[in-house]
Amino acid sequence: MKKTALYPWHEKAGARIIDFGGWLMPVQYSGIIAEHRAVRSAAGLFDVSHMGNFYVKGPRAEEFLQHMTTNDLSRAKNGQAQYNVMLYPSGGIVDDLIIYRIDAQTFFIIVNAGNCEKDYQWLQEHVAEYDGVVLEDHSAAMSLIALQGPKAFDILKKVLPSLVAPSLGSFHFCTLEYRGVELMVARTGYTGEIGVEICVPNEMALPLWEELLRSGQPEGILPIGLGARDTLRLEMGYSLYGHEIDEDTNPLEARLKWVVKLDKGHFIGREACLQVELNPKRSVAGFVLEGRALPRQGCKLFNSDHQEIGRVCSGTLSPTLQEPVGTCSLLREYQKPGTRVFVEIRGTMQPGTIRPLPFVKTSLS
Repeated sequence: MKKTALYPWHEKAGARIIDFGGWLMPVQYSGIIAEHRAVRSAAGLFDVSHMGNFYVKGPRAEEFLQHMTTNDLSRAKNGQAQYNVMLYPSGGIVDDLIIYRIDAQTFFIIVNAGNCEKDYQWLQEHVAEYDGVVLEDHSAAMSLIALQGPKAFDILKKVLPSLVAPSLGSFHFCTLEYRGVELMVARTGYTGEIGVEICVPNEMALPLWEELLRSGQPEGILPIGLGARDTLRLEMGYSLYGHEIDEDTNPLEARLKWVVKLDKGHFIGREACLQVELNPKRSVAGFVLEGRALPRQGCKLFNSDHQEIGRVCSGTLSPTLQEPVGTCSLLREYQKPGTRVFVEIRGTMQPGTIRPLPFVKTSLS
């Protein structure tokens, strides 16, 4: 089992620890609902160091990444990050990821923890076709800390006074020094709230983590586990690999058309996307249920005539709305908000309604 550099702190803090993709990670500290509400109202601190990170370097680095991903990386300027997707030739999703453009020949990539080895191998299989391009895995040396919530910038200016956080645009990043060590601070996150993700060498992760928590106490900061991370992202309708997206899902049928730039030129999976664009059959939508039964991944959806029309991708009780909510992959003719649906939960049909995503408004709304 792998452990992040912050694992001893989580254990000492009494966090409930689980196996998450081969990593021992905190799922909660004070409780999922309390942690969720802290992020929505104040600030939360997340250890997401299990995520993988790679460097792609060389004179043809951009060309290589354009071939490997669906978004148009040429639109990103130095100091900008871009949400992106890697596909198989079939159009199924290898992974979703964020690419940070440091300069024309240097790119930093953050990938999902469970896909780290697979992603690296997929990139490695193709990099030899691009002379001079080097792929480096820095996952074992770097930690990733996310600070999210409406009070995040108030806390940041105490700990990183050289960072002018409000002027850091969404999906922009910068580098700065903290106790003699270089950090990369990015205006990204997975909660829908104002905040940053900080990439820091392992040896400085604990001092930074503890100082952020101390400085954030007056604002009500809490450490946040993976449980609240999931409820926060689900309220926003964000995709999670293995749920809304996977190797059998085309991004054009998963609310990710905006990240697939078919006019940029060739990329792996483009032909499959062109075929789906002509006749997309499915979509991912949000829904709410009446009553208190909780939808879970894999539950079947039915229409009013008892015909099966889809399946649940993710489901939970929304701490903000206090309603059972979920995302589902369903036939496109049923994706209109207000459509009545039924979710089969433990042999019982639970009535619900398709609802627009995101489910809640946040400090970024």
